[in-house]
Amino acid sequence: MASITIRQLDESLKKLLRLRAARHGRSMEDEARTILRQAAEEAGGEPPETVTPPTAQTTSPQQTDTAPAAQVRRVLLIIGGGIAAYKSLDLIRRLKERRIALRCIITKAGREFVTPLSAGALLGRPVFTDLFDPASEFDVGHIRLARETDLIVVAPATADLIAKMAGGHADDLASAVLLATDKPILLAPAMNPRMWAHRATQRNLAQLVADGVAVVGPNEGEMAEAGERGLGRMAEPLEIAAAVEARLAPQPQPLRGHRMLVTSGPTHEPIDPVRYIANRSSGKQGHAIAAAAAAAGAEVVLVSGPVAIPDPPGVAVVKVESAREMLAAVERALPVDVAIFAAAVADWRVAAAGEQKIKKTAGKAPELALVENPDILATVARRKTGRPRLVVGFAAETEQIEAHARAKLARKGCDWILANDVSPQSGVMGGDRNTIHFITRSAAESWPPQSKDAVAKMLVEHIAAALAGDLA
Repeated sequence: MASITIRQLDESLKKLLRLRAARHGRSMEDEARTILRQAAEEAGGEPPETVTPPTAQTTSPQQTDTAPAAQVRRVLLIIGGGIAAYKSLDLIRRLKERRIALRCIITKAGREFVTPLSAGALLGRPVFTDLFDPASEFDVGHIRLARETDLIVVAPATADLIAKMAGGHADDLASAVLLATDKPILLAPAMNPRMWAHRATQRNLAQLVADGVAVVGPNEGEMAEAGERGLGRMAEPLEIAAAVEARLAPQPQPLRGHRMLVTSGPTHEPIDPVRYIANRSSGKQGHAIAAAAAAAGAEVVLVSGPVAIPDPPGVAVVKVESAREMLAAVERALPVDVAIFAAAVADWRVAAAGEQKIKKTAGKAPELALVENPDILATVARRKTGRPRLVVGFAAETEQIEAHARAKLARKGCDWILANDVSPQSGVMGGDRNTIHFITRSAAESWPPQSKDAVAKMLVEHIAAALAGDLA
């Protein structure tokens, strides 16, 4: 079936079609197809079995999607302006081999390396280049490009494109589509090793990853510049195609229908309006657990102490300062099926915080009377009514990790403890990696050193198994 060329209709018909499409929340092409399908049914004919994903430009009459409509997987490829853009032509072939319905945007800089003609020849349809193209923007084509896809792939993702995405810019077609989309995004970074290692690039990338953007590569190797070698080569087309397949595969959601509570970060216990007692927790592990649980289908409430990292996507976040505020927020979030206490709650607070800043007196340190903070983990684990089915605690230790974790498990009354070594040489507190000892009432496992995201996924897998009755 050829795509429908709306612009060949007269203006009065276009206006009527635009109004009807807006009323039904469809694009004009989809509305036209709906009208034709209804007419075929009324005439006793059969409606078409497949529908070509609508495009903002005319495609050739022979262009059809090769997979049945129910199996069509749609990808929008954005080719950025880097020498690695030549690999994107091979990527187009690899994705088409996998029966993926593909559309393509080439940025202005990208057109310095590959032409719309070469990409269009491989696609079998025109590519998109201009935010203000009258042929595609008469019905806000960039919004349809942003929404009528299952995945957006940026390859190569240059330092400039990554910075635009992180900053929310929308000054060309590619950045406008990336800002307007609510679909998953996969980046294949490619740039000079020094650009990749620059703090600005890493800061921008960290923001995008926190926002839920996936990344494949870069790889290490020879650069286009003579004598340059390092980390920054774009992943090979086969690697990117495999990552696309993985992103498009139906994602299992074993925690769908379950409600979870996660605590994260430190607490700040005021000494006076200026000073407070705190610890070095970054909140990275708790936030990663909340994100992994949400990705697995759970309804997640995250109670977070003061952190400097973004909120995880798809999670309801309650922000608190002190241990007492955290306990109150936790109790408001109940009931839940699973409660995970990853926050590093301060054990003590000042008995009477100063209402004014405590002034320094030479030769005399102020005396601070400390009192114990509420034990949030034990309070929830020992509830007589409304106790979560599964209560999970963390044990941050500097010595005798497993022994102290087992003692904490018994003392707190929780079901599982995840113990880790947070001594300074481990780099765990505030870092990106963790080494977990998983302790239950009847068993123990030592997990390999891995990223905090990987730890979160392993924990979610154990939780899903426990809720299904497969894990004690």
